[in-house]
Amino acid sequence: MEAPRISKDDLKRKMDSKEDFILLDVRNPTDYGNSNVKIPGSIRIPLAELEVRIKELDKSKEAVAYCT
Repeated sequence: MEAPRISKDDLKRKMDSKEDFILLDVRNPTDYGNSNVKIPGSIRIPLAELEVRIKELDKSKEAVAYCT
């Protein structure tokens, strides 16, 4: 099943309006380490670990994942 996508503008609107959702940084360790972009409030779970760590997330909230 493919997850729905949102645009960066829609994500910015969600953040600006202080919507209650989970922002999930799924970048791999190399991409994360090489980037100076760290979004405050995001939860860092690399995609390779997501299946094992999914229980750490609040199921009652919408989750938006991002990567590069």
